[in-house]
Amino acid sequence: MDKPEIDKDGNGILFSGNAKVTECKEIHSNVFLLETELELERKTQVSPLPGQFYLVKSTRSNVQFGRPISVYHADRKSDTILRVQFLILQKGEGTAELCHLLKNDLVELSGPLGNSFKKTEGKLCICGGGIGVAPVANFASSLPPKSYDFYASFKSGSYGLEKLEPEKLIITTDDGSVGIHGMVTAALTSDIIKKEGYSAIYACGPTPMLAYIQKIAKEADVKCFLSIEKKMLCGAGACLGCTVRTKEGNRRVCKDGPVFNAEILEFEKPEFAKRNPLPLGIEPDLSVEIAGIKFKNPVIAASGTFGFGQNYRGFFDVSRLGGISSKGLTLAPKGGNSGERVIEVSSGDINSIGLENPGVPHFIQNELPEMLKLDTVSIANLAGHDLDSYIKGAELLDKTPVPAIELNISCPNVKAGGMAWGINPEAAFTCVSAVRKATSKPLIVKLSPNAPDLVSVALACIKAGANALSLINTIQAVAIDIESGRPVFDNIKAGLCGPAVKPIALRMVYDVVKAVNSLPKEQQIPVIGLGGISKWQDAVEFIMAGASAIQVGTATFSNPKTMIEIIEGLKKFMQSHGYKKIEDFRGIAQK
Repeated sequence: MDKPEIDKDGNGILFSGNAKVTECKEIHSNVFLLETELELERKTQVSPLPGQFYLVKSTRSNVQFGRPISVYHADRKSDTILRVQFLILQKGEGTAELCHLLKNDLVELSGPLGNSFKKTEGKLCICGGGIGVAPVANFASSLPPKSYDFYASFKSGSYGLEKLEPEKLIITTDDGSVGIHGMVTAALTSDIIKKEGYSAIYACGPTPMLAYIQKIAKEADVKCFLSIEKKMLCGAGACLGCTVRTKEGNRRVCKDGPVFNAEILEFEKPEFAKRNPLPLGIEPDLSVEIAGIKFKNPVIAASGTFGFGQNYRGFFDVSRLGGISSKGLTLAPKGGNSGERVIEVSSGDINSIGLENPGVPHFIQNELPEMLKLDTVSIANLAGHDLDSYIKGAELLDKTPVPAIELNISCPNVKAGGMAWGINPEAAFTCVSAVRKATSKPLIVKLSPNAPDLVSVALACIKAGANALSLINTIQAVAIDIESGRPVFDNIKAGLCGPAVKPIALRMVYDVVKAVNSLPKEQQIPVIGLGGISKWQDAVEFIMAGASAIQVGTATFSNPKTMIEIIEGLKKFMQSHGYKKIEDFRGIAQK
C-alpha cells in the first residue's frame, strides 16, 4: 500500500489546482518554456524535487487529461508562492495547447508526482536526450558546480543548458549543427565511462537512448538511474495505466518512477523498422477504387452532414473531396422529428433529425443535377421505412446518372415492430437482396453499430449482393433534461456521433475487415470507415485497420475545412513514411 502523503494535520502535501502563466515562449524549434506560478494553500505543501513531474493541462482545453511534464526548474518566491518551469515539446493536441498559452492564462496542475533523482558520491555522468534534457538539467543544477559532466544529445541545435555548471559539457547533434556530429553513441561509450571514472550515470531521453545508456553502464559496471516516459491517466498510482515491466514485476512510472535503477528495467525491442520518405519530386497517389468507381482520394463527406454538396462551397473547393454522400433520402418527402433535434455532449453530439429530406423524385429533379456538376463522386444515400419504399427508391435512382447508392439499413422496419433492418442478419439480407435486384448500380451498404452481431450482418449483406460496406452509423444514446426530469428528445433515443465514438467505430471496422478478409478472394469487398474521424491521424488509423476510404461528418460542423486538412495530412504522412499509394498501408494493422 502507498503511504498517504499528508502533513501532521491530515492535509494533503500535494498541489491540485490552477496556476497562473507568467511566461510562455518558444526557445527552440517546437520546444517551449512554460513558467507558472502556484499559490499554495498551506506552507506544508511541498516543492518539486529534481526528477519529479506535474500533470499539466490548460484550463481551456479540448483534451481530457493532464500531460505528465517533468520540472525543469522550481523555486519558492515565498512560503506559499511557488514558481515552476517546464520545457515542453509540442507533439499532440494537449502539448500544443500548453505551448501557446499567454501571460496570465491559467493551467491545471497536479503534483509534484513521482520519485526523484538521488545523488550518489563521486564524479557523476548526466545525460539528456532531446526534451529529456529538462529533468536531468534540473537535477544537475542542484549539484555542486564541476561535480559532474553533462552529455546533451539533440536532433539539431541545443536548449535547456543555461543553468548548468559542469566540468565538461559535451553536445551531440544528429545534423552536426552543434558539437559532435552524431547521436550520444558518438560521445559516450563504456570505455569513456571507465576512463573518466564516473561513479554513476543519470539519464533521461528517448527509449533507444536509455537502452543504450543502460547497456554501456552495465559494461562499465557503473550504477545507472534512468527517468522514463509513459502515457498516464491518474498520475497518482491508482489506475495502473502507466506500468512498465521490470525484473521485479510491473512497476508504475507515476509512483515507483519515473526514475528507476537501470538494473531492473527491461526495454522491449521495437517491432517495426522506420520507413524512408518518398524521394523528392515523387508525389503519393491518394486515389482509391471502390466497386469499380475511382475516387481521387479516400475522403468522402458523410451523409447527413454535407447536404447535397452545396452548403460548404463558400468555405472551400468541394471538388477536392474524393466523394460526397447525399443527405439521407426516402421515397416520399419527410419532415423529420419534432422537438429538440441536437445537443452537444463531450466530444460530439446527440442528434434526432429524423431523416428530413425532399424525397427521391425531388432529389432526382432538383438536387442531383447540381451534385453531378461537382468534380467529385456523388453518392445517393437511400433510406426507407419498408421494403417497398426501398425498392421503389432504388428503381428511380437506377435510371439516373448517379454513380453509386449508399443503402442506409439503420432505418426502422415498420413490419417488424420498428426494429432496424440492419439489426439482424436475416432482415439485412432481405433488404439488401431486394434492393440489389432493383438496381444495377454499385451498392454500398451502411451498417448500424447497434446490431448485436455486426460481423454477421456484414457477411449477410455481402451474400445479398453488396459491392461495399460503410460503417458505422450513429450509436443509440439518451439525454435527460435535469430541470424537467424528462428525456431531451421526443423519440427518447437519438444518435451519438463525433470524436467520442471513434474508438468504437474503429474497432467495428477492424472486426468487419477481418471477417471480409477471411472470405474467398472473389467475395471480398471494400469497407468504408466512418465514425468520429476529425483529423488525418484518425483517417490513417481507419485505413491501417483495412478501410479503403473514410467518411467525415460531425467534424465538419466544428471546422468546415476538416476534410481538406485530412487530405493534406494524408499526403504529408504518405510522403514522410514512403507510401506511394493508399494500398501500401491499407490493412497493415490486420497483419
